[in-house]
Amino acid sequence: MESSTTHSIVEALTKAIVEHRLHPGTKLAEQKLADHFGVSRTLVRQALFQLSQNRLIRLEPARGAFVAAPSVMEARQVFAVRRMLEAEMTRAFVREVTPAKIRALKEHVAREKSAVDLGDISGRTELLGDFHVRMAELMGNEVLAQMLGELTSRCALITLMYQTATAAEHSNDEHGNIVKALAARDEDLAVRLMNEHLLHVEENLAFDRKVPGNDISMALS
Repeated sequence: MESSTTHSIVEALTKAIVEHRLHPGTKLAEQKLADHFGVSRTLVRQALFQLSQNRLIRLEPARGAFVAAPSVMEARQVFAVRRMLEAEMTRAFVREVTPAKIRALKEHVAREKSAVDLGDISGRTELLGDFHVRMAELMGNEVLAQMLGELTSRCALITLMYQTATAAEHSNDEHGNIVKALAARDEDLAVRLMNEHLLHVEENLAFDRKVPGNDISMALS
């Protein structure tokens, strides 16, 4: 029961952050959250710890919990690391490509398109990031999948904060083109498309977007 309550708090806060109802830098007071959800501060603390593991919030000693606010510099560094890793992942994927792997990626791209078309911001962000993790999983490389999972979770908040709907649509189209190149076993083209795709995602982030503060109870109501 406790774990399901913690999960529901995590889900509600994630949704509020994703939908820009709780903005970067907002303080998440334990007592306010406990009152809002009608639970103990212990359960709230567990939920906040989980969100800090996903890097959606940051916990500061003696100050409390705040919605994370990744800097532009951090965003640039995360994308630089991803480009290094994913170029080599793409090369390796081409060498061991199979019809079943391509089918799995095509299904994933179709789910992305559906989320983009429906205007499902949190769904599209998660699916667009998961495409890259899915490639690593299909290769059977658990270490790479885990590393990309951590990097894409850091990217998730960055893209939630700064990505526009048009850019999300372009990402979905680019994933489709990458899959076509993988299916054709065209290593050079696939690597080039992956690199260009990650550069486009970074270039299309609206880093000048201004986000005002917000009130917790209003954001969660």
